[in-house]
Amino acid sequence: MINSLRNSEIAGVGHYVPERVVTNADLITLMDTTDEWIQERTGIKERRWFTEGTDTTANMAAKASRRALEMAGLEPDDVQMIVFATLSPDYFFPGSGVLLQRELGIKAPVPAFDVRNQCSGFVYALSMADQFIKTGMYDNVLVVGSEIHSSGLDISTRGRAVSVIFGDGAGAVVLRPSTLEGHGVLSTHLHSQGEHAEELIVKEPSSNRQNRTAFIQNLENEVDLYPIMNGQNVFKHAVVRFPQVIKEALDANGYQPQDLDMLIPHQANLRITQYVQQKMGLSDDKVFSNIQRYGNTTAASVPIALSEAVQEGRIKRGDLVCLAAFGSGFTWASALIKW
Repeated sequence: MINSLRNSEIAGVGHYVPERVVTNADLITLMDTTDEWIQERTGIKERRWFTEGTDTTANMAAKASRRALEMAGLEPDDVQMIVFATLSPDYFFPGSGVLLQRELGIKAPVPAFDVRNQCSGFVYALSMADQFIKTGMYDNVLVVGSEIHSSGLDISTRGRAVSVIFGDGAGAVVLRPSTLEGHGVLSTHLHSQGEHAEELIVKEPSSNRQNRTAFIQNLENEVDLYPIMNGQNVFKHAVVRFPQVIKEALDANGYQPQDLDMLIPHQANLRITQYVQQKMGLSDDKVFSNIQRYGNTTAASVPIALSEAVQEGRIKRGDLVCLAAFGSGFTWASALIKW
């Protein structure tokens, strides 16, 4: 068993998704694809896309955060630290963490971190927050994942392999010291493998250009402005790393897969989730999937799924819950929680 000074627990969860629903039928009018093609490869039926002038990465995060704070019985001014995971910040700089602080009206000059670990971002952010609570430095930490992907996708036949996958949304949790011994975040496990960085990437605009603006204006291969993915290789690594990092968390705390009450995986691809479920020997009621309705929301996918699972009553006090993610970098991570 892994021992710590004190465990942190999730006291509140919340999520927000934009109102605009984009179905596979909608995408058929924009590119050469079919509903059958999309569902067969990803399991996705629809996703949410933001509305310009209404939704931003920070204000979606704020809406999710207010719901999490309400569940935890806290006000925004009770937040002592923000950890914000996103690959789609509102600005090149500053990061969205301080914008969330402003959106929530937090008066105190609390620290705000921005985490850039793509699909694994929320679990990385949760791990960071957990360390601050374990050491006693903070008591109430807001952990958020929020993404707007749709504005940066190649919505054409050329980009369909990637653009049909991603959606927009935000999820948040409030972390605080556990009120029950042996409950809360038992351990977190973080990994990366940088030699695969270019397998899932947005290359431009890169800061290593002498004149970035002129480079973009003269860019001949505009595909570099959009996400590029070697889907076959990403799938091959994901189905290995997901079971590994879940088992790592279980082993570290003396549990077996059959002890899990709920697995909340990053919603990357329904086929990946189904493979992992089969590999781990888990029944349908022990794995939560909502990619069919939201697509892949990267750093937001785990907290959105967690929030929905709690709202639906699929997670109850005393349950053993595992969060797991894999994505660009490559990075992968897990967190084991006694709810």
